[in-house]
Amino acid sequence: MGKIAFLFPGQGSQTVGMGKSLADQNTKVTEAFNQADEKLGFSLSRLIFEGPQEELTLTVNAQPALLTTSIAILNYFQESGIKADYVAGHSLGEYTALVAAGSLSFQEAVYTVRKRGELMEKAVPNGEGTMAAVLGMDKNLLTEVTQAVTDEGNPVQLANLNCPGQIVISGSRRGVELAGEKAKEAGAKRVIPLEVSGPFHSSLMKPAAEELSSVLDNINVKNAIIPVIANVTAEPMTDSADIKEKLIEQLYSPVLWEDTVRKMIALGVDTFIEIGPGKVLSGLVKKVDRSAKTYSVSDAETGKAVMEALKEETR
Repeated sequence: MGKIAFLFPGQGSQTVGMGKSLADQNTKVTEAFNQADEKLGFSLSRLIFEGPQEELTLTVNAQPALLTTSIAILNYFQESGIKADYVAGHSLGEYTALVAAGSLSFQEAVYTVRKRGELMEKAVPNGEGTMAAVLGMDKNLLTEVTQAVTDEGNPVQLANLNCPGQIVISGSRRGVELAGEKAKEAGAKRVIPLEVSGPFHSSLMKPAAEELSSVLDNINVKNAIIPVIANVTAEPMTDSADIKEKLIEQLYSPVLWEDTVRKMIALGVDTFIEIGPGKVLSGLVKKVDRSAKTYSVSDAETGKAVMEALKEETR
């Protein structure tokens, strides 16, 4: 059997009620939600379990909510004894991966991503920046398009390189609109505007990155026990100083998700387990490499199914 990677989802995977069925039946799961409430000083768990969805989707809430739910599900799944050789997370999910790798404590991570959400919302007032998914276009061609639009004074750039034929662009509202139109003219199949509150992973996030740097200075970032594949470089990182630097760069740099998946495959990973709500990352892995085995764990039912499937393989 090859190596195993745990993957952790980013913003967009949040749904009201996520993690609730597990929390109702497992104390380790409940504990994670309680710790988050305690650290943040308000009932994040109530917002996660009861909504409303609009409030849960706000960046400042979605980030700690997803991190907490994913770690709660990980706490449950770890009882199976299945261990990861590598971990990675998409954007915000990188913080969850760092908790899983022993680099950040859970409570400090919850506090940090709440701050990160606040800084991201503050950097660009709501409505001034946005993101869109561009389907069916070559990345070099799309880079030329975004560069041309940026040169005309409307900043926009590649933000998430998710899988072949799926790239998210990010920048000023006008920049994203213009780049979307030009991308279609240049042969993109579709351009889908995303429901986000800002231009994440674009140069417009640089002011937030500077402030995040001082937040991270007050957090105890340790060396990772399990290598974390960094969004910014798609290379493994374990050194605490390197981790800190990459988290700051991550705010305004593209998420190299396709390269991250390819890197793990090159390192011998053949089994990817997505831990947290949704199946977005499992889907992206399959689009990068059809032969990869993907599983997603979001509740007791999916968790048991994965444990059974992996036991079968190791027999």
